[in-house]
Amino acid sequence: MSRFVLITPEPDFERKVRTATAGMSGSLQWFQADYLPAGPREILDQLLGEPPEVLILGPGLEINDSLKHASLLDLQFPEISVVLAAEQSESLVLAAMRSGVRDLLSPAADSDTIRVMVERASLAAAGRRRGLAPNAIETPSQASGGRIIAVMSPKGGVGKTTVATNLAVGLGTLAPMGVVIVDLDLQFGDVASGLLLNPEHTITDAVLGPASQDSMVLKTYLSVHPASIYALCAPRNPVEMDRITAQHVSRLLEQLRHEFQYVVIDTAPGLGEHVLAALENATDAVWVCGMDIPSIRGLRTGLNILDELQLLPQHRHVVLNMADPKSGLVLKDVEATIGVPVDVAIPRSRTLPFSTNKGVPLLQDGTRDAATKGLRLLVNRFKPNWDERTHKQMHRRAVVR
Repeated sequence: MSRFVLITPEPDFERKVRTATAGMSGSLQWFQADYLPAGPREILDQLLGEPPEVLILGPGLEINDSLKHASLLDLQFPEISVVLAAEQSESLVLAAMRSGVRDLLSPAADSDTIRVMVERASLAAAGRRRGLAPNAIETPSQASGGRIIAVMSPKGGVGKTTVATNLAVGLGTLAPMGVVIVDLDLQFGDVASGLLLNPEHTITDAVLGPASQDSMVLKTYLSVHPASIYALCAPRNPVEMDRITAQHVSRLLEQLRHEFQYVVIDTAPGLGEHVLAALENATDAVWVCGMDIPSIRGLRTGLNILDELQLLPQHRHVVLNMADPKSGLVLKDVEATIGVPVDVAIPRSRTLPFSTNKGVPLLQDGTRDAATKGLRLLVNRFKPNWDERTHKQMHRRAVVR
């Protein structure tokens, strides 16, 4: 069957879409026309087999006709995702949202960007088909949404952002386009530099504009990373932090957990209101500490405070970063101080900070390094049904060699 259908009079755009969909299952059918028929049925009647997953309304079509067509398709065939190729404006975003358009695509977008959009639209179409199936039964995980993973540390300088970005990239191999990393260090967040991104929109746009009311608009504010993940970066100006409340954070995470399988949050050091809001919504907490006394004591204090506040998430993962037997401490010292086992130890590495500085996480470039194994062990803890598998210990004792 034709999994993707494109309507546009422009051959150049067709070539980009065909390149983008090459290698994906299914085929692309192109209607070279500068007008749309009266309704979706006239298009579908010209196709063989089942209806397509994605309909791309390309440049060269009249915008109002495209929006009208999308509205009809949303009513008659809601399992088909519509992608509209047009220059964005605030009025068009709202009109597209009301018409049921899944995504807006710039006509000047390159093939890689188009591929990401098409993959995202295909996933949405698959989800809608499952929801429309007569015997579809929602599982508990589907009902509650995706996992929200807060990567935390009471003190800075322990490699929290490095762990968060590598975790997000690693999860991207488990769920391509199903992962988003949120930079909640609203004053000095480094996720953008850690992933070599130059975001057009930031978390400020996501929580203060129309995106706060609609998840489709929110997705247009996310930055796409080559590792098949999304990112929502920190504000460009630290002053913007004052405009973002804990309620904004809670609403944002609620939206994202229904759109993504994994939401990774790189929090700010300490236990400010935004961090506490993230913890209230988190299913998992990844605690990162270094192999030094101030970091270890800070983690113990943070765990005790959150336990008193009853804000500890259901799942706990303790990561000892920059583990080094030459530091004068051993693993038993760390565990005795914090009062919980260390689950993953990441050895001190020269390659890891270098990868962070160049904006390519270690799990993205595939470099073999002592730290790679520890990072992969952390990612594996979030595989589906990991908790149900047989483990010698739910919280494995890490080994520092």
